[in-house]
Amino acid sequence: MRVAYLVNRYPAASHSFIRREIHAVEASGTHVARFSIRAVEESELPDPRDQAERAQTVVLLRIGAVRLLVEAAKTLATHPLRGLRALKIASAGCDWRLSNVIRRAAYLIEGAALARRLAEQSIDHLHAHFGTNPAMVARLASALSGIPYSFTVHGPDEFDAPVQLDLKGKIADCAFCVAISSYGRSQLMRWSAFHDWSKIKVVRCGVDESFFHRSPVLSITHVPRLCTIARLSAQKGIPLLIEAAACLKQEGKTFGLTIVGDGEMREEVGDLIESHGLHDSVKLAGLASSDEVIEHILDARAMVLPSFAEGLPVVIMEALALSRPVVVSTIAGTPELVDEECGWLVPAGSVEKLVEAMRAALDSSSKDLEAMGRIGRARVAAMHDAATNGRQLNALFREAVGIHD
Repeated sequence: MRVAYLVNRYPAASHSFIRREIHAVEASGTHVARFSIRAVEESELPDPRDQAERAQTVVLLRIGAVRLLVEAAKTLATHPLRGLRALKIASAGCDWRLSNVIRRAAYLIEGAALARRLAEQSIDHLHAHFGTNPAMVARLASALSGIPYSFTVHGPDEFDAPVQLDLKGKIADCAFCVAISSYGRSQLMRWSAFHDWSKIKVVRCGVDESFFHRSPVLSITHVPRLCTIARLSAQKGIPLLIEAAACLKQEGKTFGLTIVGDGEMREEVGDLIESHGLHDSVKLAGLASSDEVIEHILDARAMVLPSFAEGLPVVIMEALALSRPVVVSTIAGTPELVDEECGWLVPAGSVEKLVEAMRAALDSSSKDLEAMGRIGRARVAAMHDAATNGRQLNALFREAVGIHD
């Protein structure tokens, strides 16, 4: 079986879970072709494994505007009935503002280019990650090629605009749709037709052997140090994290907090650190490879992520797999993995509760934290093993194309 994966930007530093999933699907005996809509520069990829994935990935927008237009015209002319169906899909719900017309036309052109390459590579099934524009391009490529498609929805972006993204239509046309948590499945059920609910499957994201091969009990430092692994954006609650750190400092707490990641709020976060006088306590580490992320987590007593909106963050799985408790917001699919036995759940947006949880993580004995870490590690091994979840997804691919073991 030959499967194609489509992502908006692949590989990316924050998409290591997709790389793990692809490798797990390949380990199940399926060939995987990688496609990305937009290019990712090598300088954005600190991990050598992502750099290797980049070399295997076809970037649709690198084909060139003229060639894309010519290929789209040929595809539509060669298969007029499929072309009409694709045009109908691309234009559905369009308000005909120029910017939206251009965007819909771009999706159609990208879908045509992808359809052509799927046929050239004898692809049996197409899978997209994210229910936003990758799912739309995959839907159009499927309509133009006749190759079935599926897509994984992570949230929260898809759940913020379900009507505009036409989740109902995408689910209606797909072979199956993947949610990464039971919460995510409930939201997809909410925005799809009842007769399509059976298409919605739960396949959780996972971590690989780089997290599981270590000793089951990894001693936790007595040094009062926490870490955060996140994109620097408002969605991740990073400004709230800085406010909580400032409160701890005002209490007289001595601690260190390392924030690993980059993003649109880097300058603002840096200014907040300076304005609160936290430059000795809070460090911005920037982007890091997977191995560097592991070391940052192991150097901390707990991993903190006070997000306002999520699906189910993979970094939570990574921290727990490394036997580190977590301090996370009680949102979306997070409570399906985390409770008081392996971490602290705090109400999203509450700086007071965040301070309490961070203080508890700093003050708890290493013995207690290690016990929490063992429970978290066992849960991740049971629910979020990338190899197991890859086999589950591969079985869905085989079923979608009519291969029955």
